Amino acid sequence: MTSAGVSGIRALSPRTSSLTRDTLEEMAAAQDHRGGGGADVWLGPDVGLARSRPAASPLPDGPAADPSPQPARSVDGRWVVALDGAVRNHVALRAHLDYPFRSRDDAELVVAGLALEGISFVERLQGQFALVAHDLRTDTTHLVRDRIGVLPLHYRHVPGGIAFASEVKALLVLGPRPGVDHRSLDAYLAHRTVPAPDTLFEGVKKVRPAHRVAIMPGGHLEETAYWSPPDTDPDGTWTPDDAIEAVRDGVREAVRSALDPGAPVGINLTGGLASSLLVAQAQQLGGDEPVHTFSPAFGDGAPDELARTGRLSRLLGTRHHDVHLHRPDLDELWGPLTWHRDAPLSGPADLAAHVLARAAGEHVPAILCAQGADELFGGHQRYRLAGVAERSYGLPGLPAPLRSGLGRRVERRLGATFSAPERRRLLGQAPPRDRRSAPSVGVDPVDRMLRHDLRHTLPDDVLERLDRMSTAASLEVRLPLLDHHLVELAFRLPTSVKVRAGCTTWVLREAARPLLPDEVIERRVLEPGAGSWWYAGMRDTVRERLTGPGSWIAQTLDQSLVRDLLLRHEHGGHEQDRIWALVSLEVWHEAFFSDLSETPALPRPRGAARPVAASTAHLS
Repeated sequence: MTSAGVSGIRALSPRTSSLTRDTLEEMAAAQDHRGGGGADVWLGPDVGLARSRPAASPLPDGPAADPSPQPARSVDGRWVVALDGAVRNHVALRAHLDYPFRSRDDAELVVAGLALEGISFVERLQGQFALVAHDLRTDTTHLVRDRIGVLPLHYRHVPGGIAFASEVKALLVLGPRPGVDHRSLDAYLAHRTVPAPDTLFEGVKKVRPAHRVAIMPGGHLEETAYWSPPDTDPDGTWTPDDAIEAVRDGVREAVRSALDPGAPVGINLTGGLASSLLVAQAQQLGGDEPVHTFSPAFGDGAPDELARTGRLSRLLGTRHHDVHLHRPDLDELWGPLTWHRDAPLSGPADLAAHVLARAAGEHVPAILCAQGADELFGGHQRYRLAGVAERSYGLPGLPAPLRSGLGRRVERRLGATFSAPERRRLLGQAPPRDRRSAPSVGVDPVDRMLRHDLRHTLPDDVLERLDRMSTAASLEVRLPLLDHHLVELAFRLPTSVKVRAGCTTWVLREAARPLLPDEVIERRVLEPGAGSWWYAGMRDTVRERLTGPGSWIAQTLDQSLVRDLLLRHEHGGHEQDRIWALVSLEVWHEAFFSDLSETPALPRPRGAARPVAASTAHLS
């Protein structure tokens, strides 16, 4: 996806003073790392749009700078569009639109479709995108996000209007400084992220994946869902062999569409099944040149990790690059990357994604990542507990303390950072009822959990991390396994071909057999955690951050539980993931609420001298 941040303001009052070219340029500058080639601004009656221009790649075979400035205007003068991302089915759509195209730019394709078919045309778009479309005839501004939520889009009420932008930081240049949304803290403490449409910033909302939000002339907002994954096909529709063949074909076509003929490409090789399959397909489809692969290694575990991925690279015949992430990288990057993410870093995987993207950008203009495979084909170990999880919360006849204890243990095994009783103790209150996600509808517990993860876990955590960390390194990332057609195929398939005889991602494993050696297919890769490598050199900093007199965490959360957590970890309790969540929340609070005029520095003891903040430009 070629990144190019979008932003703008919808004025709802003739006295709105923020709707100026200078303000729009300032919003665009706040997220210039999403493009790097400057910004184009369009200023109309009661609305203004800005879009960052992509910079030309420094690599000889990389993409040129965007030749078609945006925002784009339809020939009838009715529609104006600012687009971030790419429309993958642009060739098919152009062939069916009777429109005097002047370029091959995707934004012109969108305004053409809007001019001919109205706002419902966005339902025909396939790809990874976020866009703003203003209809001058009806004076309505539409905010639209792709089906899966690969690219971000936020909005916020400001005095006299509504501002919108790809990233939160662009919304902070106008209006009063927002506060912390304390009603979102329970969700963060549960899973280290906040599900859409909420954020940790009070009043700042995310457009949900597969939704469009219309800002009406009077300021009323109308939210419309335009897509949802299909229902699982009826029993007997799929034989295992049919499912294997369909997945094999679907993965091959998804990878083919993600490759640019003749251009080098990189792949994040994690050592797992899905990334190995991407490599094998890309090698088969991409020509004679070997694929570049990149593998991150964390702290002290680097030798073992690199030995495994190095052997895999030799088996697959790639041009391999090891990427190291050490604790000094944590010191250097934690603060600045928190600013890039607009949220607490959910784990060392955030830093690894950025360091890997930065390294890959020295060799290739784009990198393929295998995100989505687990959420489509049942790869996480927690899917094996889906039935137990549903039963544990409603078992009849059990005494309440026993039922509560069982639910707490299951909740933790399903990945909750803090259990519901712990969150209630930390915050001193129960979670807001209006912030509880509606349960997903599906044919069985695994199907329901997969649909929940597609709706929340992927866009609000995994894809948010990948987008922010890659744009901070000015690298294009493509996600072939989240191709629209492959996603729909995956949800039509029954659970019996995903989690089968205790084996996760069964159908994907079987589809990969003609392309990968058995040792790769049968190997089980442990799901990554934060590990303890990062903690050793930060013990005093962590304690000061979480319990010191200037700590926001100390002022906001129950200190007895926080101190117990630190004590348990010091005595071998392996609480590093939970400690990370709290320290990361503290770093986020300092980044956005202590001084918005400077990029945040590394986490440190508050008594230490403050170093010069790292420049965002150094991350590009």
